[in-house]
Amino acid sequence: MNLKNNITKLWDLHNSENSSPITTTQDDLSLLDNFLDELESGSIRAAEKTTKGWNANTWVKHGILLNFALRETGPLSYGNTVYNDILPLADTSNFSQRGTRNTPSGTVIRRGAHIGSNAILMSPCFVNIGASVGDGTLVDSNDVVGSCAQVGNNVKLGANSVVGGVLEPVENTPVILENNVSLGAGCRVTSGFIVGEGTVVAENTLLTPRIPIYDLVSEEIIYGYIPENRRAFTRFVPSDVGEHPLFKGVGAFKPAVVTLHIEDSTKTASKKEKILRK
Repeated sequence: MNLKNNITKLWDLHNSENSSPITTTQDDLSLLDNFLDELESGSIRAAEKTTKGWNANTWVKHGILLNFALRETGPLSYGNTVYNDILPLADTSNFSQRGTRNTPSGTVIRRGAHIGSNAILMSPCFVNIGASVGDGTLVDSNDVVGSCAQVGNNVKLGANSVVGGVLEPVENTPVILENNVSLGAGCRVTSGFIVGEGTVVAENTLLTPRIPIYDLVSEEIIYGYIPENRRAFTRFVPSDVGEHPLFKGVGAFKPAVVTLHIEDSTKTASKKEKILRK
């Protein structure tokens, strides 16, 4: 029986019998450890792209939730500090063999997160369980990559960026940054938003399904995603709340995102950054 079937069986058993760390067997823990190993290797992922778009792998999310439901919280020591958590941090001892760097001393990679080859993680940053960070990707200082977030190859996360996750509801697709995406400093991507391949996002841009995307390439307003090869930046549009008496004479505006074709100068700047990182 394969890993997917075993996790599904354990999930169904947990829901039917309301199992807990007290009832967890050694075989259960061995299965969960194997599951985390497969997550870290990149063999399984919380979401995958098909011909119809990105879909969540609900059984993978179930496996992550089982690790929290069936394990006990305990003390874990790192340096001179004792933490209390369900899982230890990921073992990063083989990163250098894959050309990946995680700089001291505040780079935190949780067990069950996948980090690709030739990646760079600058301190301090945090990558949560179930997240996938692709080959050649830069996670800069003060960045957060949430649980189950899928960050592609050769992506640049600018400093102080937040890439949300979406672990629950399990059927919901997590945040997706496709290959060759560049986020400027201070960006936030939340609630299952999808950024298409090759897109460059200006600094301090908020991307969430509730904010409209004015795509001037296709000349339409879209929600929840940015198509590939766009340049995205924040603008403000009139808000209905402006009709309130408090706003009389001054108007009111709400955030929106505008997307254009990527200019050649933007592509050139991105190439120079990649050279400097080598």
